Amino acid sequence: MPDDFPRDRPHLFLRANGETEPYRRPNQVINAPELPVRDRAAHAAALEQAIGTALSAARQQMADRDAAIAAGTPGFYLEVELPGSERSGVDQLADRRQKMEVVAVREPAVPGGALLVSVFVPARAEDYYLKKVEAYRTRESPSGRPRNEALVSRIETVRLATARSLFTDDQGLFPENPVERVWWEVWLREGRREVFERLAQALNAQVKPHAVRFPEREVMLVLSDSQTLDRLVAHSDVVAELRKAKDTPSFFMGLGGAEQRAWSDDILGRMVPPNGSNTAVCLLDSGVHRAHPLIAPILTVADCHTINPAWGTDDTAAWQGHGTRMAGVAGYGNLVTVLIGNAPIAPAFRLESVRILPPAAGPANDPDLYGAITGEAIARAEVQAPQRRRAVAMAVTSTSPSRGHPSSWSAAVDQLCFEETAQRLLILSAGNIQVDLMPGDHLVRNDVEPIDDPAQAWNALTVGAFTEKVTITDPAFAGYMPIAPAGELSPRSRTSVAWHRQWPVKPEVVFEGGNLAHDGSAPGDPIDDLQLLTTYHRPDHRHFTTLGDTSAATALAAGMAGSILAARPKLWPETVRALIVHSAEWTPAMRERIDACQGAKNRIQALVRRYGYGVPDLDRALRSTRNDLTLMVEDELQPFQREGSAAAKTRDMKLHRLPWPREQLAALGAATVELRVTLSYFIEPNPGERGWTRRHRYGSHGLRFRAKAATETVNEFRARINQAARDEEEGVAAGHGAEDWLLGTFRDRGSIHTDIWSGTAADLSERDAIGVFPVGGWWKEKPYLERFDSKARYALIITIKAPGSDVDIYTPVETQIAVAVEA
Repeated sequence: MPDDFPRDRPHLFLRANGETEPYRRPNQVINAPELPVRDRAAHAAALEQAIGTALSAARQQMADRDAAIAAGTPGFYLEVELPGSERSGVDQLADRRQKMEVVAVREPAVPGGALLVSVFVPARAEDYYLKKVEAYRTRESPSGRPRNEALVSRIETVRLATARSLFTDDQGLFPENPVERVWWEVWLREGRREVFERLAQALNAQVKPHAVRFPEREVMLVLSDSQTLDRLVAHSDVVAELRKAKDTPSFFMGLGGAEQRAWSDDILGRMVPPNGSNTAVCLLDSGVHRAHPLIAPILTVADCHTINPAWGTDDTAAWQGHGTRMAGVAGYGNLVTVLIGNAPIAPAFRLESVRILPPAAGPANDPDLYGAITGEAIARAEVQAPQRRRAVAMAVTSTSPSRGHPSSWSAAVDQLCFEETAQRLLILSAGNIQVDLMPGDHLVRNDVEPIDDPAQAWNALTVGAFTEKVTITDPAFAGYMPIAPAGELSPRSRTSVAWHRQWPVKPEVVFEGGNLAHDGSAPGDPIDDLQLLTTYHRPDHRHFTTLGDTSAATALAAGMAGSILAARPKLWPETVRALIVHSAEWTPAMRERIDACQGAKNRIQALVRRYGYGVPDLDRALRSTRNDLTLMVEDELQPFQREGSAAAKTRDMKLHRLPWPREQLAALGAATVELRVTLSYFIEPNPGERGWTRRHRYGSHGLRFRAKAATETVNEFRARINQAARDEEEGVAAGHGAEDWLLGTFRDRGSIHTDIWSGTAADLSERDAIGVFPVGGWWKEKPYLERFDSKARYALIITIKAPGSDVDIYTPVETQIAVAVEA
């Protein structure tokens, strides 16, 4: 882009007047899935024997119950074994009429292994599976196939379930010693909390008071041994699944960097405090030392909170002053830039601090339900200033990698973002690799170290780290070299490369996180030259220290979010998230790797899971130029509807007409232009681990976008959108046809989707419509939860670029929008 194109033009905002289109579903026949080939009589006999043995054990278990502690609906849990490839059989194991529920699914331990499904069976339905097998053995359907073949042919065996059957974390984390007391996450079935607390007390199991509630689950923490949990499972119907409780998050980030008070005084002499600002960045961390001269003007006493009054609000050495260091970067960015400048400093937003970490770090701390703590922390800030616009940032993660699966913590984050009366913008750190790193580890180690919990949250903006810091000037480190080249991933930043394809792209973006230096033989060292300068929590000792890795990156992201909110106070949180992602671009080093993989979609996908969508830019997020035009839409649709007792169906799609500068684009002819589209919305989570089948989806709904092709009429485009929605609902491999986007179907992960199309200007001039349509989720698949008629908000951001051209594509669109609004 020419340097003489100043970014002095705001993005143009389209009215939310997309044409609502009914979803059309023609009569179609869906081919039944191929079923395993079985010897019918032999398979039925083997299953009847296995089920009989399980029922015999179940009856004995119920007979042995201690009447003083037995609670809930009489019944038992069965563990059903399916081939790993037969996930479609999971939903058929339940029967709502019989009150039978699939409560947990354990993934195959090895490739090709068995899928283990736990089902609660009320005593009154104990012979349910035996009857199914008997009908399979003795009767045939009108088509001549065995009755119940779709169910029975998939079942390998059945056994009585134990606490271990309901444990959905890595099986290596399950205690081998049955009397070893450890902390567990107990995922309760709906409406069972009171019964569970009474039963836990009778079993001498310690229960934490915090709880996180989801549409069909409530999660609580329990200190107990597996032997006691076996009794809990045997005596009640309360447990849906068990997971390992998260350990206390800890970070070791702290490097010296003594500075002089005069530096702070110079900054203060140029500062205009944000006293009138109604925008804040809220930090959930170890507290902030407000007495620091640079912190006091942007953080008031009233905005310092703690979730435990006994801890106080101040930062401590136990966490190396992590919260105060985060505050310095969030409020000022890298202080080196501020110190060497002489311009006035006018922060656009204020800070808020909520202490969520205890006074001392270490493994002795009890685990807790950090989802509940996160919600409580945010509530304290909101009660203090209910009308304030805020971005909430948290660089506290669990040392347990997430694997991409939702946890109670990540799902609580998703719910906090989604809440219909108070949608929130949450920004999370991707987490850091905690081991020593050698130069040869860079990127190889990053690609196998997965994102930390809770950064797998769909609705949150997850931030990784890259670096441009490669210059070492300190003579004490003469001969040292940076591990990461300029523009590459920061050495300690975690990625989602190793995740299954179904989970969202994380991190979505990367910010500066510093680098490590090495001498060729020792592991990398975070020396001061390669870090960010920030505020120290003991200003009586020194004013400045350093911060790096994904904590620094998260603080920078929070500062950008605060600046957007201050500049555009009416934008939705979904829109702010979209603008940050939409403004991101890959560095030349990243882009070189991605361009080298053109045509190799799997490789491009792995690189996106490493770098996210690149490095955001505040200027691009807020302003357009003459040859770089951005349009924004905030709108909503109703994804599903239900008539009477019929199944819920897809309802609306939205068609947005784009006021393209046709004449100007046509004049560019064969010149290459770029179209980028970003769609952002929040899902309502339903995180119980039940196999993530069509019926048991994590997200309440999904949205997708498609762009009109140059050769399509609007009616043909509508038909293609309907077909795309049908294809995704039926699991048909989707294609993007003539759209030819960089990421293609890979973009449709999580709850923010972005993609780039490149082509001729003449072609783009005819691509003048974007369609937004829904795909399934639990709002649709579980109508009994009565969410099928809910509305879904979304933000749609569209940018066209004509790099290297001096044609003005901004003014013609601005004129069209002004005329439309006036009319």
